[in-house]
Amino acid sequence: MSNVPRENWKKFSGWYEEILLKAEIYDYRYPVKGTGVWLPYGFELRERVYSYLKELQKKVGYKEVLFPTLIPEDLFRKESEHVASFEKEVFWVTKGGARELDRKYVLRPTSETAMYYMFSLWLNSYSDLPLKIFQVVNVFRYETEATHPLYREREITTFFESHSAFATADENEKEVKLAVEIYKEFFDWLGIPTIITKRPEWDKFPGAVYTIAFDTILPNGRSLQIGTVHNLGQNFSKAFDIKVQLPDGKVDYVWQMCFGVSGRVITALLTIHGDDHGPVFPPHVAPIQIVVIPIPYKGFEEKVLSKARSVFNELKEAGFRCILDDSPETPGAKYYKWELKGVPLRIEIGPKDIQEERVTIVRRDTLERIRVMERELISSVKETLEKMWKEMKEKALNFFKSKIVNVKSIDEAKKALDEGCVIGASWCGNEECGINLQEKIKARILGIEVDQDLNPQKAFSSVCIGCGSSAKYKIIIARSY
Repeated sequence: MSNVPRENWKKFSGWYEEILLKAEIYDYRYPVKGTGVWLPYGFELRERVYSYLKELQKKVGYKEVLFPTLIPEDLFRKESEHVASFEKEVFWVTKGGARELDRKYVLRPTSETAMYYMFSLWLNSYSDLPLKIFQVVNVFRYETEATHPLYREREITTFFESHSAFATADENEKEVKLAVEIYKEFFDWLGIPTIITKRPEWDKFPGAVYTIAFDTILPNGRSLQIGTVHNLGQNFSKAFDIKVQLPDGKVDYVWQMCFGVSGRVITALLTIHGDDHGPVFPPHVAPIQIVVIPIPYKGFEEKVLSKARSVFNELKEAGFRCILDDSPETPGAKYYKWELKGVPLRIEIGPKDIQEERVTIVRRDTLERIRVMERELISSVKETLEKMWKEMKEKALNFFKSKIVNVKSIDEAKKALDEGCVIGASWCGNEECGINLQEKIKARILGIEVDQDLNPQKAFSSVCIGCGSSAKYKIIIARSY
């Protein structure tokens, strides 16, 4: 790695893009702007992350499906508010070979219009409900601003979207809260601290009654939206005529909600736990948890390699994901390589270790060296990984908290934002005031901060930061990606 500190605002993108390539996670050099290739190491990381989220959702009744990528134009145009927002971003398919198509198609920007046509065929009675499904798919959006690997792309290759339908508004609202709890557990499992907000009306998902969003703070002080939950009410069910007969014999439109995450989760995982050497993966997520490196000295090569193999086999039998690096590279080159790949632990074995019946464990996060007796290897590794993960989570949370500052004036807001902070402020709730405030401070209102039950947080100051009138809510403001 070049010496590019990740905290440096201007150089953050350089640090991030360098580790994607050098750690062999994602290659964004594919000759279509805003696209890239998941490499084997990165794909395994992606699968481990998403497998846990699948597990969480299956526990509460969601089932995996796979819908087509092409959406007919007439379906796409059924929900006018949805289309008005996405129309400028979609890719159109107008030819099949050399022949002009009679019917135009869009490449899926998101799946509501594709899925809900099918819902109208599947759902007839309250006994068909609830319907709870998810899929992991590619979505396509013609991003007109600068593209960035994984967090602002034209082909999003890790879109995990979940959709459900219910007979009543109360059931639907409960599912919104359940989805929020699922994401809380998911992000906590990854050690990614988040702010949860209710997006302002002008920034909610098109067609939603309201949107709940999860944002984290990257090392340069910018926020990154990493998950959303949308209460769709009956807006889409009315557009797609999704009706069921209820127990009392009445026929009504179903109530719907959806929620999703994308490759931005991987961006957050890489950057929040990373350092100037590269990523640092949580032990339970890392594709490789331990690398064993023999340190050969002249005349001891075979003994060292034999002991390294023995240690590797012991770790593997104990269930650890590990690798023995017996390549001809120098130990220093091996350290660099595996630190760059974020492997949580390195175990070094040299002639002195053999003589003393010890091994040297090196933590990736702190680079602390720990010498332990060989007979205590497995228990020491487990203890070290547990301690490491606990301290990684604490470090991430402490950094996150240090980056949030409450302000009471425009000048304070600008100063805090320039210093790389995310700010809390009091707001009147008026849309015109909010939009004007964003213009004044050149930052985005993420939304109204909510509590555990999704209730809006009350203002901490009686005066609105934007217009000076009476304040109602606490809002979160950030320079965001």
